[in-house]
This record gives sequence, C-alpha cells and structure tokens, in this order.
Amino acid sequence: MKWLWVSVVVLILDQCTKLLADALLGAYQSVELLPFLALRKAYNYGAAFSFLGDASGWQRWFFIILALVVIGILVAWLRRLPASDTRTRVALVLILGGAAGNVIDRLVYGYVIDFIDVFYGSWHWPTFNIADSAISVGAFLLILDAFLGHKKASSTP
Repeated sequence: MKWLWVSVVVLILDQCTKLLADALLGAYQSVELLPFLALRKAYNYGAAFSFLGDASGWQRWFFIILALVVIGILVAWLRRLPASDTRTRVALVLILGGAAGNVIDRLVYGYVIDFIDVFYGSWHWPTFNIADSAISVGAFLLILDAFLGHKKASSTP
C-alpha cells in the first residue's frame, strides 16, 4: 500500500486545479494557452464525454456508487499485487486517485468540474480535468501491462 501516496497527490492536484478553474474562469469562458490548448470551465453532470449528462439526476448517485465500488475493487487488487508489479501498481493508484477526485466533485457539487480543452481548428476534444487524465493514463498502463504480460507469457516454452 506504499503507492497510495500517488493517489493522494493526484487527488490534491485535481481538487486544487478544479477549485482554481472554478474561481477564476467564467462558465464556458475560454483562455487559450497554446494554439491547441485552452482553459475552459464546464460542469459535467454525466460521465465521460457527458454520457447521461442530461438525465434527470439519478446518474449522480449511480456514478458515485459505481466509483466507490471501483475504488474498493482497486484497493483490494492493490493489496493482492506482488511488490514487484510496479507498472500495475502505478496504473491502479492513478485510477484510484482520479476516481476519488471525481467522486468528491459529485458528492459536493452534483457535477464534475472540467477545465482542460484540447482542440485543433474547430474540432474540440471533450473538456476534461486532472482526475480524467490520471484515469486515462492508468487505464493505458493497464492495457500496456496486459499486452506486455501476455507477450511474456506466450514467449516462454
């Protein structure tokens, strides 16, 4: 469980940046940082890509319960991992920290604060936050680990 500090760092960074974005940016105000990156505050009442964002409100509690179940599963998984499985541990604690950050938003506000806007011309990726980034990097590491682990297992006689 010594890797949980990474989750705490993700959680603190996520919550601090969300509070700053919420305080400094007007709703849907955009501040361009680079030709492809801007800060743009948005409130997400749904899940990834605002999935179920326009539902009647039940989705808030559904996503809170789902995230808490996932957090429990991740903690149990972390406890069972061998100490040498660093990549999987890092992946899980990133996902754990990100999930906790978004759960806090849903509990406190009823929505998730997003503020990172990546775009090219008129095309925009859905606005996201630090928690979403940590979840995505963690998921990528898990997928990478699955492929590398599978490759290792299949190369042994």
